Amino acid sequence: MKKEKVLYIIPARGGSKGVLNKNIKSLNGKPLIYYSIEAALEISDSADICVSTDSLEIKKIVEDSGLKVPFLRPSEIATDSATTEDVLLHAINFYKENGADYDYVVYLQPTSPLRNGSHIREALKLIEPTIELIVSVKETDANPYYVLFEENKEGLLKKTKEGIYTRRQDCPVVYELNGAIYIIKVDKLLEKGYQKLNMTKYVMPKEASIDIDDIVDFKIAEVLMSEKG
Repeated sequence: MKKEKVLYIIPARGGSKGVLNKNIKSLNGKPLIYYSIEAALEISDSADICVSTDSLEIKKIVEDSGLKVPFLRPSEIATDSATTEDVLLHAINFYKENGADYDYVVYLQPTSPLRNGSHIREALKLIEPTIELIVSVKETDANPYYVLFEENKEGLLKKTKEGIYTRRQDCPVVYELNGAIYIIKVDKLLEKGYQKLNMTKYVMPKEASIDIDDIVDFKIAEVLMSEKG
């Protein structure tokens, strides 16, 4: 059985509305994106790691770490409306045109600094011939059977999932995407499109699942990192 060829894509758009220059903002003394680069380098050669960015500033910071940035992402897929699929297909096609075909893509968002190489390695072990998409998740704190409500037409709150539960631990387990790891089978992506891929879960612990969106998340990540030493 041939060894599957894997491309690791780290998306790092220059624009950021919530936190200015979020992907390269310092976290515990290093640019945020470095944590994802280091995680990928734990399990892959640099030739199979692609930082997809439209920013010359991010490109320079990444290359200062020793990792070559193979291209600058076109502006039309570096907007707020650009999709994950746009970024994936652009990178896959770039490498294909340069003679490199990959069986799987591992998509690593820079906003998950507590995800490490061991997590990625464990997720990769879930690959089987029928698997199309592996997503990292955590067990959600906001269980829709217990604490999530929607407002109806009368202005009354109703549970988003019906069920009579008096204790949280009795509720069905519900998983939340944590944004840390996506493993995509390339031929299925090309055949079906990202939104139609069948998902399989890889469960991560809560403390490794921080997804940085704002300054509060940065502070939480710093505390968790300091506790790890």
